[in-house]
Amino acid sequence: MTSTSLLFSEQLRGGAGWSWRLRPGQRLRLTDLDGGANLPLLAYNAEAPVERYSMPDTLKGQHSAFLGGPGSGGATAAYSDMGRVLLSLAEDSVGWHDTITGYSHPDQVAARYGSRSYQQARNQFYRSAFELLLIELGKHGLGKRDLCASINCFSKVAADAQGSLAFVPQHAPAGASLSLRAEMPVLIICCAIQHPLDPATAYAPKRVQLELFSGEPAGPDDPCWTACEQNARAFELTRRYRGDPPTTPTTPTTPTTPTSGAKP
Repeated sequence: MTSTSLLFSEQLRGGAGWSWRLRPGQRLRLTDLDGGANLPLLAYNAEAPVERYSMPDTLKGQHSAFLGGPGSGGATAAYSDMGRVLLSLAEDSVGWHDTITGYSHPDQVAARYGSRSYQQARNQFYRSAFELLLIELGKHGLGKRDLCASINCFSKVAADAQGSLAFVPQHAPAGASLSLRAEMPVLIICCAIQHPLDPATAYAPKRVQLELFSGEPAGPDDPCWTACEQNARAFELTRRYRGDPPTTPTTPTTPTTPTSGAKP
């Protein structure tokens, strides 16, 4: 990406929500301005929102428990529930983005941080991710029944030997960034709010810089495409959906193991 491909840039303050329709190939670069940000993100097919991000398919297909850029060991593509790629992680300086533990609800926020109404604090009043995401969904004719699993950008939740989940504070330093590339028309719904497992006792959601760049969808030699055979299949289905000309197949980096008795 170069500065000439920048379409717009804006800052998402802590405790606020945002939504946008991305065209195929456009990249949304997210930057943690202060360190320790958390940005729950939902993704939908902008042309038919009944198709949406599927956490189970994404993790199962790529044999991972988190999302991360190429080389991180995480899933590099966010699958829809129809087997296509909504978003790919084109660039990532963080390496781990939680997608298992969900987002905060009003009762959780009140129990941990107390309550501050708009009348008391104006734009600094306390809100949950659940409320912020619903507000953004409503702007696009969607509602509570359309909520799906989130990608918690910049957050890490790890499991110990006993299977207990633990939030990793300050996982992302100030300046950490993630570039999400739209592989089809994608509706992004997100907010800057604290993770539900964040042990902090003060309500202090962090700012995130949003930058939208023009670009092209991933090609068959892109590391997200070639990461595994499941990705190659999903990217090919996405290419067909866009109606692009056929591409030259590239051998995935993780080939299928021949079944017993198979001839060479």
